[in-house]
Amino acid sequence: MWAAVGVGEQESLVYEALVRCRHADAGTLAAELSLSRGQVVRTLAALTGQGLATRLPGRPARYTAVAPDAVAAPLIAGREYELMQLRKHVKGLSEIHRRAAATWQHPADLVEIVEGRSNVRRTITMLHQESREQICLFDRPPYVGEDSEYEAQGLDVRKVEFRVVYDRTSIALPGRIDEIWKSVRRGERARVGDVPMKMLLCDGRKALIPAGSADASYLIHASALLDAMCALFEAVWSRAILLANVDAAEPASALDSEDEALMGMLAAGHTDDSIARAFGWNVRTVRRHIHRLAEQSGAHTRFQLGMEAVRRKWI
Repeated sequence: MWAAVGVGEQESLVYEALVRCRHADAGTLAAELSLSRGQVVRTLAALTGQGLATRLPGRPARYTAVAPDAVAAPLIAGREYELMQLRKHVKGLSEIHRRAAATWQHPADLVEIVEGRSNVRRTITMLHQESREQICLFDRPPYVGEDSEYEAQGLDVRKVEFRVVYDRTSIALPGRIDEIWKSVRRGERARVGDVPMKMLLCDGRKALIPAGSADASYLIHASALLDAMCALFEAVWSRAILLANVDAAEPASALDSEDEALMGMLAAGHTDDSIARAFGWNVRTVRRHIHRLAEQSGAHTRFQLGMEAVRRKWI
């Protein structure tokens, strides 16, 4: 504990033993702490010099501890002052670093190779934490373990906007559509389309894309390549199908969560077979649910059901 204010381990042991004893000589402390008498004598001299202990008059030499609150307050204040000075110094250095980076960057510095699955995950976490305005994601299989390594790691309490384009093959995976709808209800803007690759964009300032495997990724900094990645996302986003209307000004959907998921998969162009696999149903159950939704909306064909779903803001 005392190391935080520059007091060594042995010094802190002798000081705290002295606090417990009120006053003691070197021999008593050495016996209690299983140290040599010479070690304790040197440590007591150091404590006296630091103002943590006082030598009492008389012989043999006896010492008493200075009150801990009286000792700790100036030590803590001194360390806080040093940390404040360091913070100011780092702030100035950071500004110099930013100006230098804005002036010129070597092309090799514009793309970093992040190697190792754990390092990729740490980089994803860092980008989510750094974001201040918007996270944009391309989500598609294959996934590592149970989750996508590029997934939105929870909608941020700082109200960072999440826009995600899910590949058609992604939402067809069993249970995946349920996870997507949970994120949509928390504010994620989700669409479905043909996603060319995984990608994570952080505020339009950095992008992370896979380097051919889950064990390596490219971290792209501000550059023409990053501009191209941003343009690619916007192009795919504009063509993708909206999964849900999450505008607070619009009335809430009249569908329950299961029907919302079903309508989202229909809007994304999935067949009855792929919907059945995603929900764990048989095809007959899928058709029965679709028929019920058609009757509910007054539609006689699937095309009419789609038109009614848009009109009623089901999708």
